[in-house]
Amino acid sequence: MTFSPEPISDSAITANSDLANKVRDRVESEFTQRVATLGKLVRIPGIAWDAFDANDLVRSAEAVAKLFEETGVFDKVEIKTATVDGKPGAPAVLASRPAKNGKPHVLLYAHHDVQPPGDDSVWETPAFEPTVKDGRIYGRGAADDKAGVVAHLAAIDALKAVVGDDFDLGISVFIEGEEEAGSRTFRAFLEENKAKLAADVIIVADSMNWSPEVPALTVSLRGMVSQEITVRTMEHAVHSGMFGGAVPDAMIPMLKVLASLHDEKGSVAVSGLKTHKFEDLPYTDANLRADSSLLPQVSQIGEGGIMDRIWGKPSITVIGLDVPSVAMSSNTLLPAVSAKISLRIASGQDPDEALDLLRAHLTANIPFGAVLEFGEIETGKPYLADTSGWASILKKQALGAAFGNPAIEIGIGGSIPFIADLTEVFPAAQILVTGVEDADSRAHSPNESVHLVGLKNAMVAEALFLVASNELKG
Repeated sequence: MTFSPEPISDSAITANSDLANKVRDRVESEFTQRVATLGKLVRIPGIAWDAFDANDLVRSAEAVAKLFEETGVFDKVEIKTATVDGKPGAPAVLASRPAKNGKPHVLLYAHHDVQPPGDDSVWETPAFEPTVKDGRIYGRGAADDKAGVVAHLAAIDALKAVVGDDFDLGISVFIEGEEEAGSRTFRAFLEENKAKLAADVIIVADSMNWSPEVPALTVSLRGMVSQEITVRTMEHAVHSGMFGGAVPDAMIPMLKVLASLHDEKGSVAVSGLKTHKFEDLPYTDANLRADSSLLPQVSQIGEGGIMDRIWGKPSITVIGLDVPSVAMSSNTLLPAVSAKISLRIASGQDPDEALDLLRAHLTANIPFGAVLEFGEIETGKPYLADTSGWASILKKQALGAAFGNPAIEIGIGGSIPFIADLTEVFPAAQILVTGVEDADSRAHSPNESVHLVGLKNAMVAEALFLVASNELKG
């Protein structure tokens, strides 16, 4: 699709204050019910991991499908799956309403699956029992990403209420069911449902704002490379007292090669990785410490501005290490140790090239002639948006009008690998990565929550964008 509107004025949304007020009034009048709906979704523990009950994913998809059916906007709302290597994926919700009279078509994306709850003892409220306190609603998925689902619902409702049932804007909805499990069948789902998902604009409601008061459009995402490695030094384990001091167990070279991944200042030491420069934003050491829970006596790592380090430079984390636990330890030299390395890569970096650089570094730094084996890998491309299109301009206006503060462009240090699939399957579409989370949402962590005022403003912003898009002339 190649919708090309007349030039967007600087006041395309604010010029029609009556329309904007109607949108806000509608969202506010329905907001209590939207929060209740979010709570009902939070109660469903839909987790797309093999260790969890798949029936909960089905219940989650059914609940979401029913909500979009109740909008009355779509002739048909489907629950569908795609299959890869003979294994079906998790259930996703799909609906589409064609554009009329030359208007643009918008695809609304979110996901209904959630992360596992983690350690229940760390939660201050039950993970799957929504709890409202101090202006936030807590629960697994409250922010990531069931709030995105509810924001889409609120925006569609406001569009319908303000401009009437017979609006011209085309809308598709794709609510994925396996994003937290790696979106294994995402690309296949896009290919199989390409006609219904094709759009001029794709709104991905799975990111964050700068704060509950300051909106943001996410324009950059780091890519990802993960590599499992195994280090071997012996055929079998032996007594540490008898051979220690002469025979290196696998832990010694493993620790040394992992330590080589960072220099003395904590910067990534793998040569050849690219970086991307970001503008400095008002984010201080105190902000970083508060948001990350960094202990007072622990210093930051790396060099350069904070935004550059967490958005535009590579980072490496050892996210797994297979060794005996302290409780199961014995006086033994370990013959083999395995680890999983997660490398985040900057915009403009090819994941395969980054993987080669990481492997070359590990090979060059393994000591004592230890055997280094490479295991499973996972890669995801980085993303850098072109914000010159009409949709980005209009979305930033909508965000500014809704939040009462100008929208800023931000990066995210994490990855959303499926964005690359969207750009490849729908190369002409403008992609807007938005969200309802804020720095204290703690997505994936215990005590996940979303700020209710920020959620309401995000609903208003998306509704304003849909209403303004419906008014555009090609």
